[in-house]
Amino acid sequence: MEKNIICIKWGNKFGPEYVNRLYKAVDKNMTLPYRFVCFTDDGNGLLPQVEVRDLPDFVVNTEIPDRGWRKLSLFQEQLADLKGLALFLDLDVVIRKDLTPFFEEEGDFLIVKDWDFPNAVTGNSSVFRFEVGKYPEILENFYKLGNDVVKYYRNEQAYLSDEMYKKGILKYWDKSWCVSFKRHCLQPFPLNFFKEPKEPEEPKIIVFHGRPTPAQARRGYMGKGGLRYVKPTTWLDKYGEF
Repeated sequence: MEKNIICIKWGNKFGPEYVNRLYKAVDKNMTLPYRFVCFTDDGNGLLPQVEVRDLPDFVVNTEIPDRGWRKLSLFQEQLADLKGLALFLDLDVVIRKDLTPFFEEEGDFLIVKDWDFPNAVTGNSSVFRFEVGKYPEILENFYKLGNDVVKYYRNEQAYLSDEMYKKGILKYWDKSWCVSFKRHCLQPFPLNFFKEPKEPEEPKIIVFHGRPTPAQARRGYMGKGGLRYVKPTTWLDKYGEF
């Protein structure tokens, strides 16, 4: 089955440097033949090795807060010219090790278990894998819910996880593969003011959700109220230019 690593970039939150950095990290950490595809509304500045495709069709509902719902557009019956397995990666993840196991792991749908909701089925959609074109009802059911979707789901990853759970195919990556920078790397208060964040040994991917971003962590970051102060995270230099 073909192997695809995909990302999506729209609007102005992320520049082309995020896609290029992700591609370089992927290429350094893949031992299998693969395609790297970026779905975007602006392909300017992307490396020639990046396959650029238009954003998948998606009906924007202006009544729903933008919390990544457009990711659901990847579940089209026909997703550009892709076939086979697709590993989706957020643009701001940091890749540390071989990604091949993400394609070798058995399962129909795999996602990170969300650290903030340990007692819920919710996954974190920074890293998930699915078979292209196999689950068009994910997008169809989202449209059917309309504005009511926000009554039941906080964001797209809660909806997506629940839909896959109801199908009986929701599976999580090994918890050591993907960790949260905020939850697993930051020093506890007050050590965060004196020591830079820890670099964990096991993870293949470090997920940045919310703040700080990788660039903020590299420079050093002062969060609201000062409690999430982050000293410059120098070890990030091993994984790209931030």
